Amino acid sequence: MQEPEEKKIALELLETEQAYVNRLHLLDQVFYTELMKEAKAGKTVPEEVVKMIFSNISSIYQFHAEFFLPELQKRMEDWNHNPRIGDVIQKLAPFLKMYGEYVKNFDKAVELITAWSEKSPPFQELIADIQKRKVCANLTLQHHMLEPVQRIPRYELLLKDYVRKLPPESPDRGDAEKALEMIFMVAKHSNAAIAEMERLQNLWVVYQRLGLEDDIVDPSNELIKEGPVQKVSTRNNSTSEKYLFLFNNMLLYCVPKVIQVGAEFQVHLRMDVEGMKVRELNDTQFPHTFLVSGKQRTLQLQARSGEEMNAWIK
Repeated sequence: MQEPEEKKIALELLETEQAYVNRLHLLDQVFYTELMKEAKAGKTVPEEVVKMIFSNISSIYQFHAEFFLPELQKRMEDWNHNPRIGDVIQKLAPFLKMYGEYVKNFDKAVELITAWSEKSPPFQELIADIQKRKVCANLTLQHHMLEPVQRIPRYELLLKDYVRKLPPESPDRGDAEKALEMIFMVAKHSNAAIAEMERLQNLWVVYQRLGLEDDIVDPSNELIKEGPVQKVSTRNNSTSEKYLFLFNNMLLYCVPKVIQVGAEFQVHLRMDVEGMKVRELNDTQFPHTFLVSGKQRTLQLQARSGEEMNAWIK
């Protein structure tokens, strides 16, 4: 008798889960525990740094080792009488939200490992020492730490496959489809958390370039476009270099600072996007110019090309 396809996938889920729990054990019980012990003894780095590197890996490890893996094992032992895993995965899904924190922290963790390896040779030595052990399979700490980041997409793929292979009359169909939907939502949640963090980081960098002016710093702003433009002065037929930052609610008209200490730009004018009008100008003397008129004032601006002008207008 050939095993049914859906059972093969369920077994693959179980095998990868066992390997995954071993990886989490290595991260939590070996790397984290030993680095923490040395940190407490004051030999390597501050305890806080170790905590920041490993985020909530302990909770993730406990959940998988003490709950999900045993439940999955029970299901597979009982498969011939009760071929189902959908209900167990439904119990798993809400807990996967724990990954949001770990995933969001991942880049920071890798930066900390690099920075402290340079600052503290004993810290670097201890990591290198653990990495030499057989259990590490010649892979670095950073490589092992990537595993939880990749685990949720893996569940999603396996479960999609499982649902596809289930016979229509399978007793697990309803549960498995619901479980897949839940996993899909969690994956989206985790991706949204990363995207939001990146947006805030990029926004903060922009605010620093603008000298952190109080009335401009607002976390809900969204940067839409930025770049250099020429300001056309019709009075004396000349242009001067300016720089624009377009947010969802305002346009900042800036001048690049000559001496860049702290801020890179000085904000000369902020215009509300509300009520703003933009149109192209056909000026033979100054090609690619467009007019921006708002409540505060009107600016005649020149882009470097027709393409760039269209991008600003859009």
